[in-house]
Amino acid sequence: MNLRDSFLAALVATIWGFNFVVIDWGMEGVPPLLFAAVRFTAVLLPAVFLVRRPDAPRRVILGVGAFMSLGQFGFLYVSMAAGMPPGLAALVLQAQVVLTIVIAAGVLREVPTTSQVAGVALGTLGLVVVGAGRGGDVPLVALVLCLLAALSWACGNVIARAAGVSGGLSLTVWSALVVPVPLLGLSLLVDGPEVVGAALADFSWQAGVSTLYTAALASLVGYGIFTGLLARWPSGAVVPWVLLAPVVAMVSAWVLLGQAPNAAETGGGVLLLVGALVALRPRRAERPVRDEPPVLTAAP
Repeated sequence: MNLRDSFLAALVATIWGFNFVVIDWGMEGVPPLLFAAVRFTAVLLPAVFLVRRPDAPRRVILGVGAFMSLGQFGFLYVSMAAGMPPGLAALVLQAQVVLTIVIAAGVLREVPTTSQVAGVALGTLGLVVVGAGRGGDVPLVALVLCLLAALSWACGNVIARAAGVSGGLSLTVWSALVVPVPLLGLSLLVDGPEVVGAALADFSWQAGVSTLYTAALASLVGYGIFTGLLARWPSGAVVPWVLLAPVVAMVSAWVLLGQAPNAAETGGGVLLLVGALVALRPRRAERPVRDEPPVLTAAP
């Protein structure tokens, strides 16, 4: 990519990485499922009236929304509320690359390449290291919930790939149709109407700024730039930039929140990111963008 577009790719990764710290900062006093519901309401409205519906069957749009948005962010927000640090959450979420390859091999009968097998092995080893050596302030349940978020993201990737639908701004907006109501219903069930009502009544300015950032900047602006890059360059030149997001998240959490990763988290994280990078290696020489398969990625 040229210098300008490389800068834009790095900017998107920075926006998506800092997103995790913003979520953690804004969630105080707001139940996690309710907070996620508010975010996706802001993603959906008014954009659904301005962005053309993606060229895909309704069941595919709803399926992607159920897994890539509802499941991923429902688990992620609950995981962070349960004690998952934002930097580590951004890192563990990249397990979706490994999980997507494994699920696609089983469901779509896509035979993984040698580099993908090596990437899965490295990524799995990295996750084991992170899980075994996580700090005492990271509950096991929070780690498991974050892995479930990565698994849900991977399922959404496979649905989109099976249908031949590429990720993009229109899919992000329209798939959000399936998100706010179920999350709100779950929050009412888990937290209770009184807690939900009180949280909405006392919705702080921090929560409002966080929602604006995650919905407008991370989801809409970030995806607008990202899909523009994919229209100009092969996915193999664009997608690896997304792996900068966990680095930005961990550095931001360290500087702003004092959440320094321990040696195991750092070492395991490096293995996971290297594994993801190896797995994302193109199957063959770069070809024109129009010939490429759908890109398996989504805004965090």
